[in-house]
Amino acid sequence: MNETVAAARQPRGWAAWPSSARVGAAILTCIVGLCIVSLPWTLARVEREGGAPVRRYEAGNLQMALLPPSWWATPAAAAEVIEQERAAGNYIPSRVLGTDRLGRDLFARCLLGGAVSLLVGASAALIAVTVGTLYGALSGARGGRVDDALMRTVDVLYGLPSMLLVVLLAVAVDGIIERIGIRRAGGLGQGIDLVVLLVAIGATSWLTIARVIRGQVLSLRAQPFMEACRALGIGSARQFFRHALPNVAGTVAVYAALAVPAAILAESFLSFLGIGVRDPMPSWGNLASEGLSEVNTVQSRWWLLLWPCLSIAATLLALNFLGDALRQAVDPAAAGRRRGS
Repeated sequence: MNETVAAARQPRGWAAWPSSARVGAAILTCIVGLCIVSLPWTLARVEREGGAPVRRYEAGNLQMALLPPSWWATPAAAAEVIEQERAAGNYIPSRVLGTDRLGRDLFARCLLGGAVSLLVGASAALIAVTVGTLYGALSGARGGRVDDALMRTVDVLYGLPSMLLVVLLAVAVDGIIERIGIRRAGGLGQGIDLVVLLVAIGATSWLTIARVIRGQVLSLRAQPFMEACRALGIGSARQFFRHALPNVAGTVAVYAALAVPAAILAESFLSFLGIGVRDPMPSWGNLASEGLSEVNTVQSRWWLLLWPCLSIAATLLALNFLGDALRQAVDPAAAGRRRGS
């Protein structure tokens, strides 16, 4: 009776989430919402004096380069330049977060860079989870020599430096693009960069989930309900998709939640090195790389480095909070400890 009353008093829904998970969900919702909802604005074309219309994120005014945010103290000379450009009817970038070396709106570039980083991270994590789940499930379900061969392949791949493989793949594709003659700044060149980046990150991130799922499937094979499936003559595919996969869904969800921040960090790192997403297409990684050179002891343009780094840190922290809460939710030991307390 007491256990029933205690269970009835347990918080449900949103209230049952840990406070850290709720904070993470709120932060992530705000970041994703801003980046996605603002796409029509950041991708809209703006008119420039004496030039063809260009998209907002790459439109700049060299007379307004390296200006601090509008809410920060603006030098008198910069204020005078702004008034002159406004009187002349030239393009005036928004200065909510300041402008970069080419006079481009850093606010628009951070928003679009967030959308690019989140897209690449989520897509790469999806590739890694899909490949790893299918590979590990096949290895565990078949067993025997097939299992040995597949796992030894994973062991060999584990011995290779994954980041080096990503760099080599990106450099090889660069050579192919230059040989074919595709313009790097064009839409096709930027699209190829994104596809190569997410495929490269996803193709080197599935090894851990493959091992985890393989262990889970091997454990499930010994369960009575799976033995009953085999005794009834149910096919291997039906056994996996109808009986085994639902039982490993929690593990897959936890790994997916933790794989997204890892993929975003990998994309940001590669873009920071100039291998991933490249200018004029922004991402948080290449924005941080551009801002790093402007932070010095002579004149520090702190806003160029602060905003992309703060965006990366907030997103990764929020995703890790959510992943940890999800892990606790599907962990039987953690659930038992919560009920006992």
